[in-house]
Amino acid sequence: MTQTATRPDARDTAPGDGVRGKGLGGNSIGLLGSAVIGLSTVAPVYCLTSTLGSTAGEVGLHMPAVFLAGFLPMLLVAFAYRELNKAVPDCGTSFTWTVKAFGPHVGWMCGWGLVIATVIVLSNLAGVATTYFWLLAGEITGSDAVADLDGDKAVHIVTCLALIAAATAVSYRGMTTTKGVQYALVGLQLVVLALFVVLALDKARTGAFPGHTDFSWSWLNPFEVDSFASFSAGLSLSIFMYWGWDTCLTANEETVGSEKTPGRAALIAMVVLVGSYLVTGVAAQMAVGSGTHGLGLANPDTSDNVFAALAGPVMGHLCGILLFAAVLASAAASLQTTFIPVARTVLAMSTYQALPASYARVHERFRTPGRATVTAGVATGVFYTVMSLVSEHVLVDTIYALGLMICFYYALTAFACAWYFRRDLTRSARDALFKGFFPVLGGILLTAVFGKTLYDMWDPAYGSGSAVLGVGSVFVIGVGLLLLGAVIMLLMRRRDPAFFRGRVLTAGTPALVVEE
Repeated sequence: MTQTATRPDARDTAPGDGVRGKGLGGNSIGLLGSAVIGLSTVAPVYCLTSTLGSTAGEVGLHMPAVFLAGFLPMLLVAFAYRELNKAVPDCGTSFTWTVKAFGPHVGWMCGWGLVIATVIVLSNLAGVATTYFWLLAGEITGSDAVADLDGDKAVHIVTCLALIAAATAVSYRGMTTTKGVQYALVGLQLVVLALFVVLALDKARTGAFPGHTDFSWSWLNPFEVDSFASFSAGLSLSIFMYWGWDTCLTANEETVGSEKTPGRAALIAMVVLVGSYLVTGVAAQMAVGSGTHGLGLANPDTSDNVFAALAGPVMGHLCGILLFAAVLASAAASLQTTFIPVARTVLAMSTYQALPASYARVHERFRTPGRATVTAGVATGVFYTVMSLVSEHVLVDTIYALGLMICFYYALTAFACAWYFRRDLTRSARDALFKGFFPVLGGILLTAVFGKTLYDMWDPAYGSGSAVLGVGSVFVIGVGLLLLGAVIMLLMRRRDPAFFRGRVLTAGTPALVVEE
């Protein structure tokens, strides 16, 4: 397998702005494929099983309202991504755009936030996929001993590493392979999720479970949440549930109609997501309630993996197996597509000399960032293994820390949109809204969540309740990873200062030179 280094020379650079082609395979996916990849990266079934219980534990029956509240800043930021992508359709997305708006140092940290958030997501996806692999194996064989193998730490870690390796291999082979796998896996998720909703509503109608409750429109009112602290914690989890739609934009250089198609695909994916989250959340609450005992969604013994507890009681044995398969498919599908944004961001950072030149290599046959993809797989495996050995609550804590990373780089990108287009804001009402007001509002909302989350996570009670030297482990994970990025940035500046001196990627007229 040969790879070619594609760090361009002056002939590959658009005059005046420094934006470069990367050698990726163009026109590999269309609108539907792009939307499916965005949905797959978010992994709706995985997100629901991981966060339904945690969110219910924070805000009770107002969980659907928090889902709506989390959708609003994501939608506003999606407008920023759409406008920036029209002007600069570069696979570096947030990294490239914030460099062009705010300069190399802010842009580098924004790119780091995206990369490390993706590694955290990949590790959690691998963990959930492993758990459901053994649960599904236990259901199929009818053996509790097989299902309990997931409780063996060595078996769990080895299985997890095998799944990461398989996902890395599929992603390595390019967008065409990725797209074909995703159609089947996303379709399975949505069909099984719809079946769960129907059966849950039927159980609610018959009052099959003690915690069942009637629907109330107050569930959709975020202003009825008991406290702002609970609301912000729930909102942080809700924002995590929408993370990944921007993969549509990261694949822009490989998409038909790179200026418009990725933005449209992202909006389609987000509408499907918010609809499925609301319907599933409402149906689950009606069936079992949000209590802390039994099948209640906020039961601390099951809140980090709700569908494992609800599959059998709500759907029966055979259909419950389908739900296990859907969660496994969701986590596995997202595990594979989530390599897209991290690998292409690293590719872009290397192309613009913000990372070592070796990561700018594109596979000669598959036209993918092979070295960056493999490195992301290795980093994910190491991160998950270390965190599993250090903390028994790694899944919960890293999800909470992930919300901090997401708010960080999404907010920077939103503000970058308004600043980059600042001279266009007075041209028309449309420009004022979509390039200025909506992105700034989304950035402010995410910054508020970032600040409140940073304050709350200092308390060891935040997240799983574990601590490091008296400080909440979520704070240590989140802030520690951001500081690690700053250290690496300083080392890169000493090693290759051209990018950091503004000599590579500038704020000129946006134009992408597409390689032949």
